[in-house]
Amino acid sequence: MADAYIIDAVRTPRSIGKMGKGALSTMHPEHLSASVLAAIRDRNNLDTADVDDVIWGVSGAIGLQGGDIGRNAALDADYDVRAGGVTLNRFCGSSITATNFGAGMIMAGMHDLVVSGGMDMMSYVNWYGQKQREAGLGGGGMGTGNPRLHARHPQSNQGVCADAIAAMEGITRAELEAFGVESQRRAARAIAEGRFAGSTIVVKDDAGNVILDHEEYPRPETTAEGLAQLKPAFEMFLNMPCEPGGKTFGELINQKYPDVEIKPIHHAGISSGVVDGAAAVLLASKDYAAKHGLKPRARIVAMTEIGDCPTLMLNAPVPAAKKVLAKAGLTKDDIDVWEVNEAFAVVVEKFIRDLDLDRARVNPNGGSIALGHPIAGTGAMLIGTALDELERTGGRYGLITMCAAGGMAPAIIIERIAADA
Repeated sequence: MADAYIIDAVRTPRSIGKMGKGALSTMHPEHLSASVLAAIRDRNNLDTADVDDVIWGVSGAIGLQGGDIGRNAALDADYDVRAGGVTLNRFCGSSITATNFGAGMIMAGMHDLVVSGGMDMMSYVNWYGQKQREAGLGGGGMGTGNPRLHARHPQSNQGVCADAIAAMEGITRAELEAFGVESQRRAARAIAEGRFAGSTIVVKDDAGNVILDHEEYPRPETTAEGLAQLKPAFEMFLNMPCEPGGKTFGELINQKYPDVEIKPIHHAGISSGVVDGAAAVLLASKDYAAKHGLKPRARIVAMTEIGDCPTLMLNAPVPAAKKVLAKAGLTKDDIDVWEVNEAFAVVVEKFIRDLDLDRARVNPNGGSIALGHPIAGTGAMLIGTALDELERTGGRYGLITMCAAGGMAPAIIIERIAADA
């Protein structure tokens, strides 16, 4: 089997995911995607006629984010028309899966050059979703409108799931708030030291005016005392029907786990930030890279996807990590950098405890609690962040994973290639 290499990874800064408030909320989703596709082309002097496919993740596939953004964004970025484009949806895990699919095609010998990645404009998704709800078109939890599915696999609101997991694991609000403060501290340090600078592009409009050149979401002033004053964000959902006449989100969890007493504790300070953003990863075969003077930065070691309990929804990263480590023939002690999406603080806290990890190696530059979570764009951002950190520290292996709606998790292990190799 051929090797698949990461040549480069780029991302936008993340902006506040509220229509009219965040800098990126003024953009069309295809334009935002095109910004990183253009950047990765220009940084690597690509002949885009050689791009076999642009494999793009989008979670909120509605309205302007519907259709095949992978293809349209490539055309918008002025790629050669011979570059294919496809769009997929594994919710939060979409752009890790897009990268896995692209790497798999290269390993199989079917492709030589692939751009993977993804985006979500949560400002638009939330605005559009509100319009749907106002029109009486629904907008509840996973499986809404499918009572047969809910009878088999009840699926709740993700924040209620996070609170349920914390109750089941005996993890306290204070412990999760300590995690949230640390995420902010690490992100602030990383920004101050320029650790994201090499991969973060400046987003501009067609006239060359800067739309966004910095992270909008971080709150470095966050303290444990401040977080303790915040009200739980998902308490309202606990007793809210997921659809008219249906069970409440809390009842959906208790349908499968009747003994769980769900206590609302997660809030904005220990949940992922709602933001807009996009990211792309450039993948190539060994032969193509050598022939065209592209310097590989990392090798794809192993990839996997896994499903877990859809009712709790957020617990798949641990089995995904175990599965991908086994495929790679590695142990947890071989991993120098872990990037695990901070969908909610309990996800990563449980991950660290279950695998007994060194906390210093997990999200060393903060995560989505501090920086924000542009859903389908986050996975590609985490791959780039892990690669940058391996290069900064001289580490060898990075493992990237994240929970996805429906109780899933993709995972990938990358190996840094030394600059003098």
